[in-house]
Amino acid sequence: MTTEHHPATGGAERLLPDRVQHMNSWRLAVAQALAGANSVVVYATGAIIGDQLAPSPVLATLPISVFVVGMAACILPMGSIARRHGRRTAFLAGTGAGVITGLLAAVAVVKGSFWLFCLATFFGGAYAAVVLSFRFAAADGVAPVRRARALSLVMAGGVVAGVVGPQLVTWTMDLWSAHTFAATFLAQSVVAALSAVVLLGVQLPGVAGKEPVSTRGRPLRTIALQSRFIAAVITGAVSYLLMNFIMTAAPLAMHVHGHSQAIANTALQWHVIAMYAPSFFTGHLITRFGAPRVAAAGLVLTALAAIVGLQGIGVAYFWWSLVLLGVGWNFGFLGASALVLECHAPEEKVRVQSLNDFIVFGLMAIGSFSSGGLLGAYGWQAVLWVSFVPLAVAVVALAAVGRTRSRVSVDNEVMLQ
Repeated sequence: MTTEHHPATGGAERLLPDRVQHMNSWRLAVAQALAGANSVVVYATGAIIGDQLAPSPVLATLPISVFVVGMAACILPMGSIARRHGRRTAFLAGTGAGVITGLLAAVAVVKGSFWLFCLATFFGGAYAAVVLSFRFAAADGVAPVRRARALSLVMAGGVVAGVVGPQLVTWTMDLWSAHTFAATFLAQSVVAALSAVVLLGVQLPGVAGKEPVSTRGRPLRTIALQSRFIAAVITGAVSYLLMNFIMTAAPLAMHVHGHSQAIANTALQWHVIAMYAPSFFTGHLITRFGAPRVAAAGLVLTALAAIVGLQGIGVAYFWWSLVLLGVGWNFGFLGASALVLECHAPEEKVRVQSLNDFIVFGLMAIGSFSSGGLLGAYGWQAVLWVSFVPLAVAVVALAAVGRTRSRVSVDNEVMLQ
């Protein structure tokens, strides 16, 4: 049995055979592609349907905010299922929530029920919470030098989601002419069921929760106070918060400024492709330049997205802003995720990864709730200007990690001399 020694605790993790690692990566990438359609459909239609059904225009983006709340609320419970019964069981529970999302949303559209639609998007968030763990599952049983690339490959599956999701909306939204988007959600439910079939073949290391208590690693508080973990959480939270903050407002802003639903769908499609296409090489960049530098590049690109969006309200400004936002999210979020992998031992992974995602999406929920109100009260440019504040916080956090690493390198050199 091949094992990997982890310096943090002296623990060892069984490495999976190369064939199994390869199969897992591809199955998870395909599942990521199918599951990504769930999120894309919600983001493409949530604010539009909300605007049609909500009792007040201020609540138009509430369904998307509830989607984010569903992610935050379900990350820890899904992590608990993964610890006790294995990641695959959690995956199947998540895809079940995805099927429920489509069915409830279709009923909500037919009945014109805003609150039922919000409940549907909550289940969509639960599905998305599980999908988030695909990237970490890809690193299970993989040697450290290959983890960033495995994580990156799975995220690359989102490129297909970037095509399938918006096109799913375009092809199906008028199939049931009396109820726009109802057929879209029924189709999304079928796609979630297909994802479950793909995930059945994933083979991962045993359930950590069955190990003796003495081998389960350090207290969570000790891990969470590491400067690397704090920087990873802040950077991941800001990257995802701003991506969601701006993307939530963009389709409705385009609608308000006279752009068609088809144009908004295409803009969102290129945004999602930009989110995931860099994943084919982001892992290589992380291996070569380090996670903090790649994450910092993501923050810079996100700032550029806001700057471009501030230049005008034409279609090109929206499209380029969303493309830059997508690439910025990829570098920032994957860089932060790779930094999380440096913070825990094998036996600590599920607890630490679940805590990271819970904090990231708890903070993201705040941004999502504020996005719609800010757009309605002050307009699209206000949404973009506000984004510079959390960006500054993340830059400071990453700079602190850079200084810490520099001091460690100097200390090591002195010891060697």
